Amino acid sequence: MNRTERDELIIKYAPLVKNVVGRLTFKLPIDASDRDGLVNVGIIGLMEALEKFDSTRNVQFETYARFRIRGAVLDELRSRDWVPRSVRHKDSKLEKAFHALKKSLGRPPSEDEVANYLGITLEQYFKLLDEAKGIPLISQEDLTPDYIEAHSVSSVAEAVECGNPLDLFVGKELKNLLKSTIDNLPVKEKMVISLYYYDEMTMKEIGMILDLTESRVCQLHTQAILHLRSSLKDLHH
Repeated sequence: MNRTERDELIIKYAPLVKNVVGRLTFKLPIDASDRDGLVNVGIIGLMEALEKFDSTRNVQFETYARFRIRGAVLDELRSRDWVPRSVRHKDSKLEKAFHALKKSLGRPPSEDEVANYLGITLEQYFKLLDEAKGIPLISQEDLTPDYIEAHSVSSVAEAVECGNPLDLFVGKELKNLLKSTIDNLPVKEKMVISLYYYDEMTMKEIGMILDLTESRVCQLHTQAILHLRSSLKDLHH
């Protein structure tokens, strides 16, 4: 591939880079110039994808490129440690409440139940959700050192090239657990998860479909992630 061809492909796939960066950073307190810097990091991931893509493999270039771009941006975010410690504290406070209530109730708790458990008003609870919206489903801290060692970056890339990245990370037990937890989520949370992760819509687009504000959709997304993390905790213990 000559330089002109490469440059044309970079221009063609630049919207994909912006989309990945937008999805990874919509919930982080970063300004426009930092976001532009992350787009540049994503472009480097795209260039690596163009260089290493093997068209004989049974996988679309866009799927492979999305994986490389996402990996480059996540590495950059981790190196800058974007989630402030105060936010992490709020995450764990909410997580503990969800887990304790799920254990005692035998089902996912409602918003009122979580607020009562924490001894705060519903309004204060929503504010907590707003502040904790960067919480990931699975963070690096959740993975054991031997798990990280067993799955090197090259083996992850290989799994993506073969078209089955999920199989590498998610065992059957975990897949079934996540599926049953999603099935048991309140209807709106279930829809948010489905539209966001499967249909790849933005929070704004989901809000228009469900007739909710973008910030309310973000809150429902955070709640759903907290429900799912609570289930994952049960699997680890």
